Amino acid sequence: MLPSLTLLLGLPLALATTGEPHGCTPLVPVTLDKDAIHGLLGQWFYITGASTYPPHQEEFKAVKYSTFSFSPSSHEDELNITESMRLNETCVVKSAKIQIFWHNSTLVHVDDQVASPAKLIQSDKDLFILKNFNDNFLSLSLSARTPNVSKEQLEEFKGHLYCLGFTEEDIFYASEKDACPLPEEKTDEGDVEL
Repeated sequence: MLPSLTLLLGLPLALATTGEPHGCTPLVPVTLDKDAIHGLLGQWFYITGASTYPPHQEEFKAVKYSTFSFSPSSHEDELNITESMRLNETCVVKSAKIQIFWHNSTLVHVDDQVASPAKLIQSDKDLFILKNFNDNFLSLSLSARTPNVSKEQLEEFKGHLYCLGFTEEDIFYASEKDACPLPEEKTDEGDVEL
């Protein structure tokens, strides 16, 4: 599964009616329509995330850097996603599909026969939070159009995480210093395309 999309698509809805404990600012999912989907197209950078789901925790630990791009598919209920990421010391490029379920505004990342459903929480056109729901486990991730976000944006996201019971030790960050080389810079050492 793609860590950035896992991060992009992360957090369960099993926490009370609003999905957040009392006193927390609710994370309100975007109602998916053609404009919302069009706003997702293009390149994004994974910034940070946290999860209580053990497989996602392992992925988050391994992801040192991730960028991903959404593009239209030949089907209106689907997006293509291409990810480039550094997993520990190896650069990996993966392609997958995102299924769009319009009736309940859910995105489902499908990779290697594994489906990961999520809700999109859009802060603004250049930033989004993804909330995955997977068997009552929480996953929440922050992605942006640029490899860095403001201190205020990061603190606001961390506030959501803390409110949901995560600690600083639970949060995993990507680092621009771990970016994979551009295609023309590849050395073929440790680079894998899937």
